[in-house]
Amino acid sequence: MRLWITAAAALAGAVPAWAQDVTLKPLVEARTRYEHVDQDGLGSASDAVTIRVRAGVEATRGAWSVLGEAQGNLAVVDNYYDGLHGIADRPVIGDPENAAIYRAQIRYRSQPFTVTAGRQRITLDDERFVGGAGFRNNGQTYDAVRTEIVPLKGVKLDLTYAWNVRTVWGSDGRGFRQRGVSGNNVFANLSAVTPIGTLTGFTYLVDQDEAAVQGYRLSNQNYGVRLAGARPIAPGVKFNYQVSYARQSDYHRNPNRYRADYWLADGALDVGNWTLNAGYEVLGAGNGTAFTSFQTPLGSVFKFQGWADKFTTTPPNGLHDLYVGGSHSWKKIGRIDLISFQALYHRFQSDRLDQHYGDVVNLLATVKVKKTAISARYARYEADRFATETTKMWLQLDWTY
Repeated sequence: MRLWITAAAALAGAVPAWAQDVTLKPLVEARTRYEHVDQDGLGSASDAVTIRVRAGVEATRGAWSVLGEAQGNLAVVDNYYDGLHGIADRPVIGDPENAAIYRAQIRYRSQPFTVTAGRQRITLDDERFVGGAGFRNNGQTYDAVRTEIVPLKGVKLDLTYAWNVRTVWGSDGRGFRQRGVSGNNVFANLSAVTPIGTLTGFTYLVDQDEAAVQGYRLSNQNYGVRLAGARPIAPGVKFNYQVSYARQSDYHRNPNRYRADYWLADGALDVGNWTLNAGYEVLGAGNGTAFTSFQTPLGSVFKFQGWADKFTTTPPNGLHDLYVGGSHSWKKIGRIDLISFQALYHRFQSDRLDQHYGDVVNLLATVKVKKTAISARYARYEADRFATETTKMWLQLDWTY
């Protein structure tokens, strides 16, 4: 107690002088969302109206900064199964009520060198392997130390050790939907800018070291390479592209012994206010048993394979995703900063046995006015050989300070 009193007194005396050089940045954002899910085979649909608020502050002095941010999620209408509470007689909407520390970190940033320690948000590349699960209200963060080094212009080494992953299930998480999953996770990412795009080599060691989380069977090691770039091909026309390959195998306590491959080829053509997009993604199968196919438990899974969320865990026979879509946008229409529409179609096949799983249609409309965004979203999964037909709809309002 004496130590704490002495330290507090010393800190109080130092604060006035130190504060003269401190810049404070408030962090405030709010989200209100209505989500509806109707899934065949369940007696009732799910309807949720949630309000998510995050608030905090970042204090910066020279190369140092300290950030603290809390979040709370309130269910105003809770006619849904949140994955933790109630009876699973209706579809899951993964936004349980929650109040928790979202981020608490300290950072040192210089020109070639940045170190961030504490609870932080980490997104790497396209978030396929390591992401923040930004669509879910509670998000995903990492208790970690992250080092970013830029030794040469256009070259970056990004190295993270994370000992705990704070999941979207919030403070009440339990069972295979844990509040936090411990383990010795290592994310190593080396990128270089080349004339044809940014070339990245990566190693992601994912250690889901909790017996309740599928008996350690989501622990895996991933080694791969990715190329992403863009090239103008005519006035007002640009081609964006990314290709990626990775090999995955079991890691640490995973009792399975397997190898599986990942492939991605994606292209988008920007023509004026139009974007046309197509791609092919493969999450390979191992031997056809559960959890021997390519898994990405730390990725932002909502971004991939359709918004119906039928493939958050890759099926035993793997997955091929052929997708095509387009979008159109208008900027600066009166007081409206942006209006956009997007449509995307996915066709899903197995990697083994040539099974047609099903198809998804995604639709999205967004309006942005200054710091406010309003969006309406729709997803429809038509099942064939996997899961059941599902319809999802969202109406969402986001505001950021």
